[in-house]
This record gives sequence, C-alpha cells and structure tokens, in this order.
Amino acid sequence: MHVQVINLTRFGDLLQTQPVFSGLKGLGATTSLVCLDTFQGAAALLRDVDGVRPLPGARLLARLDRDWTLAAAELCTWLDSARDDRPDTVLNLTPTLAGRLLGRAFHGRDIQGFGLDDDGFGRYSTPWAVFLQAASTYRGCSPFNLVDLFQRVAGLEPGEFRLRAPGEEAMARAACLLAGAPGVGQVAFQLGASQDYRRWPVEAFVRAGRVLWSRTGRSPVLLGTAGEGHLARRFVELADYPCTDLTGRTDLPTLAAVLSRTDFLLTNDTGTMHLAAGLGVPVAAVFLATAQPFATGPYLEGSLSLEPDLPCHPCSFGEACPHGLACREALDGAAVGELLASFMTGGPTVPDGFPGRVWEARRDDRGYMNLLSLSGHGREDRSLWIAIQRDVYRQFLDQRQDAAAPAWPGGDSDF
Repeated sequence: MHVQVINLTRFGDLLQTQPVFSGLKGLGATTSLVCLDTFQGAAALLRDVDGVRPLPGARLLARLDRDWTLAAAELCTWLDSARDDRPDTVLNLTPTLAGRLLGRAFHGRDIQGFGLDDDGFGRYSTPWAVFLQAASTYRGCSPFNLVDLFQRVAGLEPGEFRLRAPGEEAMARAACLLAGAPGVGQVAFQLGASQDYRRWPVEAFVRAGRVLWSRTGRSPVLLGTAGEGHLARRFVELADYPCTDLTGRTDLPTLAAVLSRTDFLLTNDTGTMHLAAGLGVPVAAVFLATAQPFATGPYLEGSLSLEPDLPCHPCSFGEACPHGLACREALDGAAVGELLASFMTGGPTVPDGFPGRVWEARRDDRGYMNLLSLSGHGREDRSLWIAIQRDVYRQFLDQRQDAAAPAWPGGDSDF
C-alpha cells in the first residue's frame, strides 16, 4: 500500500510528523510526502519516507499575482507529474482549504485526515482530526503534544520520534566548524524565535552561559539564520567568556550535525528545538507569551520546558500584552544556568526560589507525551484542568470510555 502524506506546514511541524511515517512503515506501507519546496531540505531529515514531491508554493503565488490562469496552469502541470505515481491512500495533515483541495485533486473523496465532501464542506476521517482543526484555529492550550495529535489523526498509537542521523559529510562540516571550540564540551544556544515577543532576551542567554561556563566548563555555540546574526553579535559583545558563533553558517544537515555534537540545546520554542529532540539531544526550552509547552514542547523524554511563573502566562493569541511583555524578563538567566548545570551533572535540581515553572517531558501510562512538574506547580488549577482534559478528550476522541472510572486529581470521579 502506498500512502501519500500531505503536510504544507512549517519546518518544525514538518519534523513532528516523523512518527507518522515510521508508524506507516511499520504497517508495511510505502510512503511519500508532499511538502512546500521551501522545506524540501527538512524532508531529508525524516526517516521512512520513500519519496518527496515538493510543491512550488512561492512560484504558484507569484503566478497568481500576475494572472490566475498562469497559476492554474502551473498547478495542473505539477499535478500531472505527481499523478504518475497514484497513491492508494492520501493522508492530509494540513487543516487548510489548500491542503484539502490538494488531497481531493490527488484522490477524489477517499482522504484520511482533512478532506472535502461533494459540496465543498470539510470532511474529517476521525474525531482527532476535528480536534486538531479546532486546536489550530482556536489557539488555546491543547492538552496534547502536536506529535501525538498527528499520530492519532493518522490512526496510529503514540510512537518514537527519531529523525535521520546526520550523514558523514554533514558530520565532517560540523567538525570543521567546531574545531578549536573552547571548553570541555559545547552547549547549543538558539537565540531567535518565530516572533520577537516570544524570544528570551539575549542578556538572559548570556547570564545562563556564564554560569554554565563557570560550573561545567562548556562553552555556548550560537545557532540561527543569517537574519538572526544581530542577536549573536549582541551575545558576543556582552559575554565575558568564550563562545562560537555559527549563525548563518549551517544548512539543515549541518545544523543537525552540529546539534548532535553538543551536550544539550537551550532554546526558544523553535524548529531547532524539534530538530534536537528528534536527534535525541537533550533540550531546555523557554516558553514565553503565547508559546505553550503542553502543545508544542520537545517530544523527548527528560527534556525540560521552562515558563515564567506569572498568572497571565500563557497569554491569549491576538491580544496586546497589558503588562509590557513582563514574561520576557521573568526567567532569570543565572537561575536557568544553575538549573541546567545541575541537569548536566545528574539532576535536574530546581534551585530554591527558582522564578518559573519547570516541566520534564514524560510519557503517561497510555504512551502520550506529558509534562511532569519539577517545581511544585503540578497541583495548580491550570495543571489539574489540563489533566482532566487529557483524560476526557482522549476517551471522547477515541469514542471509547475507559473501563475504570477516571480518578482526577482534586475532582469528582464521575463524568
């Protein structure tokens, strides 16, 4: 059976579909991926993908700006070439009209995940697909990690998230880039973020790096795109200890190789975070503003997610912050450095008075990725409410009630 997976999302989301391909391969299927050509390089990091069909999204938009008939002709030409290898099943993991239409063009009505009916209304193959659509549209705090949601939409049980190991050439380039890097080892720092208001300040990274250098003898390796070079230059200007600036100097395979040579990654909520998790590199991720670790945290057991301990966090999407982005300053860099130093030497041990919430990624008894509080926040209302949602939603979406009555923390055991 040949399954064609459609995923027209960004770098990080694309990486998070890895367990879907491995799960399908385990069922004996061959798989192909349709992704935007912008992220074709990311597809090379995925295992168990037998073929990739990049969609020329930017070129289609350019044609559309000039003349819609040119865009239609471009799309038809691309579809004709793709139909040469007609799949038995199409699994669309993109809950947009574009993704639904593309799936319909490939395979008529028999679409798994997100499809369209004969009248143009949305069709969903499972209740999990309905939930993922709602979670994507109304960006509240989903109680399930996106990796698990992708797998459940595909009808798969939660599985391992493991990306392709970097090749020899990429490892050789990484070795050259890190040759002469100071210290007994290196830690990777991803300074940038998708939006500036979700970015931990450079000054905080500098303070964390200072503690790590003095406590563990490991120096930071600064990662990011060329467009994030100004953040690295600011870091180098402020740091009174050695570091290595690789911003703008790594393609995706080399980035993966560099990460695999470091002891852990300190990062914002980014695609680099998911790349490190898929490579088995320990991650400590800072979640600010609207970023929510229960939904998009690193899918690697033992990884850490850090949040400011503020009553307004996480905040709602699309609303101006009335507190002057206080969350960006709430997590002290030195305290994070102390936490990570203990993490690397047998911990993690949360320092007394740590100014934030610390979560460790752990699978629950059903195999879904969950977060365990290391900082005493597991009994707060938000944590209890997420636990209840995970229990009730899972039974409802699976359309199967557990034989035993749920024992919710602090609540009634009846539905």
